[in-house]
Amino acid sequence: MADKTKVTEQYYAPPPDLGGWESFRIFLYNSETGQVLGRTGSSWAKILLFYVIFYAVLVGFFAGMLAIFYQTLDAKMPKWQMDSSLIGSNPGLGFRPMPDSATVESTLIYYKANDKGSVLRWAQVIDEFLEDYRKKGSGSGEASGAENRVPCSPTSGPVGEHQVCDVPVDDFNPCTSSKQYNFEEGGPCVFLKLNKIFNWTPMPYNNTEGLPDNMPEDLKQHIKLVSGKPEANTVWVSCEGENPADVENIGPIQYIPRRGFPNFYYPFTNKEGYLSPLVAVLFEKPRTGVLINIECKAWAKNIQYDRYERRGSVHFELMVDRS
Repeated sequence: MADKTKVTEQYYAPPPDLGGWESFRIFLYNSETGQVLGRTGSSWAKILLFYVIFYAVLVGFFAGMLAIFYQTLDAKMPKWQMDSSLIGSNPGLGFRPMPDSATVESTLIYYKANDKGSVLRWAQVIDEFLEDYRKKGSGSGEASGAENRVPCSPTSGPVGEHQVCDVPVDDFNPCTSSKQYNFEEGGPCVFLKLNKIFNWTPMPYNNTEGLPDNMPEDLKQHIKLVSGKPEANTVWVSCEGENPADVENIGPIQYIPRRGFPNFYYPFTNKEGYLSPLVAVLFEKPRTGVLINIECKAWAKNIQYDRYERRGSVHFELMVDRS
């Protein structure tokens, strides 16, 4: 009897043709398999656990590196100082008041002496700048460390460990807030300050030996008068018109309370309450209606001067109008 092989043929029906929305709905949640977004609950749990562990290790590693980094820093003292730092050891000279942020590229101080609104605008800018200088306590609304400020003079001894020298700006008569910094009189006051450099100590020209050839003659005479005295230990300041016409128009100048920044304010060591010393430059009678280019310089043996790079000096323009 011949063997007979029985062949059974099987047919598989193709999957139903689902519409776009139906396919998307099943992708979001498949009720037959329990899958959400194409994965089962256990699959999603494994993925979630992996990322929790991964990011926990990543955050822990970052926090550890940050903690090690902070161990190398000192909140009171920079790691890199003087020539090793980015700002170097040559302090810059700044001035106030400066034009508002809308004209930040301008260095022009322009106002109308007979316009109270124009005068008050500049006086308010200086008031804001001097606000910390007028705070004397550490209570509510006062400056932190202001109680550490003590009066200093060229003949006073060194200050205490936590003390700093005060800058009595309300004594800079007539460059005071009550007199609107003399702007209304047509002879405005401009405040100068040296930028702070940690641990920088000035080397002053305290006698007539080795004075620079380009130092103004009137400053040389002033140094000659105080040579050998305690007040000679000062970073001197001079302001002049940049061009012959500016020299002619700038008029007489006063430096208040003294002609420079005394050595007793230095070095800056980040003591709480420290204030940068100021010099108020009073332009007594500048010619009105004329723009005057002014350059102010700081003079010390360890301050290098370069007009083009503005090292050791500052430039601004002054124009007083009465129209």
